[in-house]
Amino acid sequence: MTEKKNDCVFSKMSRQYRPSVHFTPPAGFMNDPNGLIFDGAHYHLYYQHNPDAAFSANICWGHAISTDLLNWKDQPIAVPATIDGQAYTGCAVLDRDNSSGLFPNAHGTNIAALYTRSLPTRQSQYLAVSTNNGQSFEEYQGNPVLDIGSPNFRDPQVFFHEPTRKWVMALAEVEKHQIGFYGSTDLIHWTHLSNFGPAGLPAVNYECPNLIQICDEHGALRWVLFVSINPGSPMGGSVTQYFIGEFDGAVFTPSDAILRMTDFAKDAYAMQVYSGLQPGEAVTLAWMGNWQYCQELPTQDWRGAMSLPRRLSIRQDPNGYPRLVQTPMNIEKLRRTLLCEKAAYLPKGAHRDISLPTGRAIELVIRLKVDESYQTDPAISGPEINRFEIAFANDAGEKLSVGYDVPSAQIWLDRSKLRGFDHPFYTGRFATPINTALYPDARMLDLHLFLDGCAFEIYANEHLETGTALVYPGKPLDMLRLKADGIGVTIDHFELYTLDKTMCRETL
Repeated sequence: MTEKKNDCVFSKMSRQYRPSVHFTPPAGFMNDPNGLIFDGAHYHLYYQHNPDAAFSANICWGHAISTDLLNWKDQPIAVPATIDGQAYTGCAVLDRDNSSGLFPNAHGTNIAALYTRSLPTRQSQYLAVSTNNGQSFEEYQGNPVLDIGSPNFRDPQVFFHEPTRKWVMALAEVEKHQIGFYGSTDLIHWTHLSNFGPAGLPAVNYECPNLIQICDEHGALRWVLFVSINPGSPMGGSVTQYFIGEFDGAVFTPSDAILRMTDFAKDAYAMQVYSGLQPGEAVTLAWMGNWQYCQELPTQDWRGAMSLPRRLSIRQDPNGYPRLVQTPMNIEKLRRTLLCEKAAYLPKGAHRDISLPTGRAIELVIRLKVDESYQTDPAISGPEINRFEIAFANDAGEKLSVGYDVPSAQIWLDRSKLRGFDHPFYTGRFATPINTALYPDARMLDLHLFLDGCAFEIYANEHLETGTALVYPGKPLDMLRLKADGIGVTIDHFELYTLDKTMCRETL
């Protein structure tokens, strides 16, 4: 009887943690997004999926479709595991003009998938085509289309390079710590073009490359190469880094030696960008997870979530360096207003509590300006503490906080005071600097926060800084506390919303 009671409580907690806006699997385990493609009518989300258990094994391609990247409809398994191996990460492309010759009698969208078949001693690249608008795929009879005899050779991403009139594949040559580039005119026969790396962070594995063009603030197209690494993140475990440079159809050349990461926290990995969009338009999803603890999270019948859809752009920061801007998409249509204010003042040492509904996704948009900082009492010899904190909390003393330390111009994300999950690698605190030269007044800051079940996302500094974290409180976080510590704060703009549920999943 005791065991059954514990199972019941654990199942209830699992539902509590399941997001209502972020995509999660119907059951089982989910990791990398795969084959992200817009076919002109629907956005397809294929994903690494074990439908039978909430851990990584027997991986196939799960599938869901959407017209807005938020309201998803589950579809049947698109690419199953076979005797040739598990269906690992890959991509999907539109071959509109049948340049491959694979679609002579097609009457729908010409969608081809390229992905890794993985066996314990070998990974090779497979090709499959869909004649029913991406609902299922038939494998090419001549598979594999690319095999170098390696056990660690995976995650192809393919795009059509218009200037050289060929398909280009980027994929991870893991043991070399390199990204290999290959070219083809028919998606079947591939020729080696070049290799990139090792570069950036030292790591054990290179994975999930994406090479795309992204528009900057002047409308110019910039080549950006994303490379996921695991382990090797400075925060621990897995992370995605990116390089900005030039690509001539064969060789990618970075424009500088600066190390850039897509996230300052710990739970955004295997970022993949949608194909089938207009040139320069970049829309992405990332897996919210970290391989250090993703298979031990405190949920029972499911594990894994995707980030919110994000539109990517490039912006030059005040130091003159091009940086990635990540902006969440289409959220406005889901909003239900809880509170909107302007020009509210929170005096030094004061706090304000706001009740939150439970079981609802929460969005907070805030723009603030701190008072001028100066030491009023010369007799005080201790450190100057000037901070502003936003905390999602409950009466059990738990809190998830985001804050701004004024003297150091840094923001933090602190999940260490939540009690629903304990693991030696589940790092509690993260921080990143804010470049105040970006603002008209150096004492300003903007924050954009989402709390949705176990999914927490923070965007700051006009979306130049992004933090993604999985959060597991022991009890629901039903209070929002604003606190000014050592300095007064003017809240120029404050918007608090609940978000309508988009997923047909049981949540609390």
